[in-house]
Amino acid sequence: MSEIDKRNRLSEEPFSYQITKKGTVLIQYEGKQIKIVKEKEAERLIARIQEVERNTPEVQLLLAKITGNFKRGNERLGKNKK
Repeated sequence: MSEIDKRNRLSEEPFSYQITKKGTVLIQYEGKQIKIVKEKEAERLIARIQEVERNTPEVQLLLAKITGNFKRGNERLGKNKK
């Protein structure tokens, strides 16, 4: 794990998730929704999360991997922010 998260960003627990009644997984990064996982991919993710649920860094790593490379300067800031 130390080789993957060299800067210890995942220890701060930036990712959170919510599983809906339909089995969809909503993934948030620092409180902002960044990804919706549905159908078969959601089922696999839920199963993996349940396997490592007690190990918080592993759950954070799973969520980071499923979201991919989303922070690269192309995020929208909103109308009021400059």
